[in-house]
Amino acid sequence: MYGFRIVDKLQKLDQDIQRNQLNYHKKRVLVSKEFTFDAAHHLHCYEGKCKNLHGHTYRVVFGLSGFTDDRGLMIDFGDIKQIWKDKIEIYLDHRYLNETLPLMNTTAENMVVWIYEKMADALREGPQYKGARVEFVRLFETPTSYAEARREWMEDE
Repeated sequence: MYGFRIVDKLQKLDQDIQRNQLNYHKKRVLVSKEFTFDAAHHLHCYEGKCKNLHGHTYRVVFGLSGFTDDRGLMIDFGDIKQIWKDKIEIYLDHRYLNETLPLMNTTAENMVVWIYEKMADALREGPQYKGARVEFVRLFETPTSYAEARREWMEDE
């Protein structure tokens, strides 16, 4: 049985822990954040249901890696959310993807590369994200089907 305990003393910076103790390591780490969006599209040169206009609730999973700063943070989850909102979601959520994305067949395979590129560009543009990189992006078109772009495929080809 676990007992409920109230903290006796709240740890205070520069008294109980020093600033030089905030970062535990100098290793590369990966953080992940997920988002969802709803959108409509249709596919060209495809003989199946998806040739007709239809919609999905998509799920995007980002895996970003980098080195922690003096505070022990690689990237703030709020910063990832802001990049998503400002640079990527505006083209996707409640949109007709054939109209808002660059000219392409709006397959999950094409879209995941575009999303990867947008996030990678945003990380390169932000000086506070020095050393941060996109390791992978997964774009779920349905709960059980996704396309993925990985750094080793995107950067080395």
